[in-house]
Parts: sequence; structure tokens; C-alpha cells
Amino acid sequence: MTGRTQLRTFPSSGGVELVGDQGGPADAPCVVLLHGGGQTRHSWSRAVDRLLDADLQVINFDARGHGDSAWSPDGAYALSDRSRDLAAVTKDLRVPFVLVGASLGGATAIQAVHDGLRPAGVVLVDIVPEPDPRGIERIVGFMQGHGEGFATVEAATAAVAAYNPQRPRPADAGGLMKNLRPGADGRLYWHWDPRILETSPAAHHRVVQQAAETLASLPDVPVLLVRGLSSDVVSEAGVAAFRRQVPRLEILDVQGAGHMVAGDRNDAFNAGVIAFAKRVLAAGAVTRTA
Repeated sequence: MTGRTQLRTFPSSGGVELVGDQGGPADAPCVVLLHGGGQTRHSWSRAVDRLLDADLQVINFDARGHGDSAWSPDGAYALSDRSRDLAAVTKDLRVPFVLVGASLGGATAIQAVHDGLRPAGVVLVDIVPEPDPRGIERIVGFMQGHGEGFATVEAATAAVAAYNPQRPRPADAGGLMKNLRPGADGRLYWHWDPRILETSPAAHHRVVQQAAETLASLPDVPVLLVRGLSSDVVSEAGVAAFRRQVPRLEILDVQGAGHMVAGDRNDAFNAGVIAFAKRVLAAGAVTRTA
């Protein structure tokens, strides 16, 4: 991704090879970044630089079926599959680590904790076990649209702008090419496997709601919810329900940000996440040496 990270591959279940970037001192506590559905690891580019500036180790990988990571040959895109991927990515870490997951990445983090992974802390970026179905429908509608691809990168940029009109258009549309792949017909397609949408959102959320019970039962794992105050996915009711389930829940509200919090207000996002990560990772390091 940058000259400060090295490209890595992580073999996982079902023959799926994951591709990511790793940087920072090998003995430094680590932040593992999990992007949202339909995104790639490049959505964290500015966050990676800030985390490295804060003397933290970073692992930033493309989820299965996304970006440079392999597509599952049998369409295995359940949260349990993604949880196994996260276990594969973190298995060699011998330092405390924090999971930072946006949307689908956050759901993956919750499932991984349910499956036995024990991070020093969890940051959930604009995702709760009971999201607003209207926001989820809008996301799914966007991802299901444009199956015919795009003639130009500018056409793809216009589609993103229509979905998220509050975010200024980038000066260079070429940056979006990291989220696109050329088809045999010369058109551009989103860089993810359409089969990831075969599981209904309702079924997906039932899995997250059940897995969140394990997170609630682990008082030694701090949890931070980063919420975009303009988000149509995380409602006040969804936050209240999550707080009842996890009373220790910390909340960082980001003014002027929608569901794509890190992209909308990268400065506020980075500051809040780094402060949380350094605090809980320091506590984790003390626990490991005690």
C-alpha cells in the first residue's frame, strides 16, 4: 500500500488466500483493520499512515471475495468463514491487538470474538447488532445495482456520488480504480464477488445478534462504537439496544459523517480510534507481562 508496509498473503480456509499490508515494528501492539462490504483495504489508507505514526503495528487486509484477496470457489461468505479468515490473519501475532471493523468488518469482529478470538479491544465502525433496515436496504441496493458495469471510471464515480452525495467528489477519479476490475468486455466492474450478497441481510443480522451475546459476556474486552451522526444504518434505537446488551460500550459520535465514517471525517475518526487503541493496548501489554 505504501513504502511503510509490506505486502502479505494469509492462507485461509477453503483454499482462499487473503492479501493484505502489514507495517510497524513486529513487537509493537497491533491494530487489525477490517473494511466494509463492497470496499477494499484501500479505504483505510489514511488511517494506516496515522496508526503507523502513532508507533502501532498495523495489519490491513482485503476480505475474502474483495480486492486482491481470492474469491471463494464455492461461495463461502458466511460470517463464520470470515471469522476463520481473521483467525488466520492474527494467528502469528504475539502482541496485544485491537480489531477495527467497519460495517461487515465489524460484524466479522463480533463473530470472531464469539468463535474464541480474544483481542485487547474492539472498535465497531457504524455497525450495531440491530441496524436500521432502511439503511441496510440502501447499501444492498447500491451493491446489487450496476451489474452491467461501467463504461468509464467517471461513471463509477458518479454512482458513488449518488449514493453518498454529502461527500465531496475526489479531484482524481482514478483513485476509485482500486475498487474496480476490468471485465473481458472492456467495462469496469466492482472488485468484489457478487455472491457475497446471496445471504439475506436479515439472516446475517440474526447471526450477529447471537454472536454479540458472547461479546457482552466478556467485560475485559473494551468495545468502542464509532457512529456517524448522519448515518442511516445506526439509529438511536440501535445504539440504545446495544448499550443495554453491552453496558460498558463506549461511543464516539462523529459529526458530519455518514455510514462511511473514516472516509467522511478521517481526522476525527483517526484521533478517536488511536486514543482508544493506545489505551486498551497499553492495558493489554501490562496484563500480558503481569
